Amino acid sequence: MSHPAPLPALDTLVEGVRSGHRAMLARAITLVESRKPAHRAQAGALLQALLPQTGRAIRVGITGVPGVGKSTTIDSLGSHLIAQGHKVAVLAVDPSSSRTGGSILGDKTRMGRLALEERAFIRPSPAAGTLGGVAARTRETMLLCEAAGYDVVLVETVGVGQSETAVADMTDTFLVLMLPGAGDELQGIKKGIIELADIVAVNKADGANLPRARAAASEYRAALHVLGGREPFWSTPVLTYSGLTGEGIAPLWDEVLKHRARSEAAGAFGTRRSAQQVKWMWTLFDERVREKMRAEPALRTRLPAIEHAVAAGELSPTLGAAKIAALFGWADS
Repeated sequence: MSHPAPLPALDTLVEGVRSGHRAMLARAITLVESRKPAHRAQAGALLQALLPQTGRAIRVGITGVPGVGKSTTIDSLGSHLIAQGHKVAVLAVDPSSSRTGGSILGDKTRMGRLALEERAFIRPSPAAGTLGGVAARTRETMLLCEAAGYDVVLVETVGVGQSETAVADMTDTFLVLMLPGAGDELQGIKKGIIELADIVAVNKADGANLPRARAAASEYRAALHVLGGREPFWSTPVLTYSGLTGEGIAPLWDEVLKHRARSEAAGAFGTRRSAQQVKWMWTLFDERVREKMRAEPALRTRLPAIEHAVAAGELSPTLGAAKIAALFGWADS
């Protein structure tokens, strides 16, 4: 039976990532995704060593309704950026990837141009874990890509539910993609996705779809006018574009740059990044606590009974939480 090759020494990994060596970057990402305690300590040291080289990239979150064409959009946008001289990393947040394998693995074949570009790096979601854990490792991967010289990071949400919020919380600009034919898609407002958007873009604005795309954009502009902006310095624009033909991709990127400039001018950019760092720390801490619970035999044997009592209505959730805290020796003061 073959065994995986041992990881390079820390200094070798640090220099490899700094020099933009793709294989070393991939191995560094494998290290930060590992749950082994020894690897976790190495990953912490690696990220700390690379910290001065991080934070310079433009971080863009991308989400959209099923069938909206996220892969085609990322392929077209990424190719446009590379033509402008950028280095582009594409990452995914998919809490369901332990079951599905992570849809970006399939999407990579649909990012035909980008997958062949030397200045592009496409990485699927970590293979398993809670949304918080997957998102935390995606953030760490983002830092490694920045240290390796990728100056644009596109983070795609391919899961459902709270993954949109997770991606919005780790990026500078959150882009929500929509389909032509606003009717049913306006239901997205009820889910709160539109309220997270810094930019809304209606895809497939080409051929016979063009009038419907323009009509959908008008509907979204009206809805956003009622909802109000996410940030006081920015009114969420609604654009139309075609991921297939590339029409409208350049103006879409111009809006990303404009949002970044407005955010910096208002003093919100640094504040948002700082808040994200602190939130990231607490997410990692929460995951550590949960891992501790799963690893401790004494806790493992007693937790099911507490869960059962709460589920059966025999114990209030408040008292159940207190009992779990007591197992850790955390008594209420």
